Amino acid sequence: MSDHITSETISRRKLLSVLGLGLALAVPTATLTVSEAEAQTTGMTRRQDRRTGRHERRDDRRTGRTDRRDARRTGGTQQ
Repeated sequence: MSDHITSETISRRKLLSVLGLGLALAVPTATLTVSEAEAQTTGMTRRQDRRTGRHERRDDRRTGRTDRRDARRTGGTQQ
């Protein structure tokens, strides 16, 4: 029953691997505790507004083309 406890020095490589493992286990835990906050920024909002405007203008152009095409095919305006 004479167990001798010896202290050995730990190498930098082993120390970094242990710290890396601890960090790898700690990061997913920290990300799970973050709330589901809305991530809208002013730049994202402006971008969405521009995109919506482009879509509306495109739809207006398509509708105008269709109306003009139909008018040509039916003989223009009725007088």
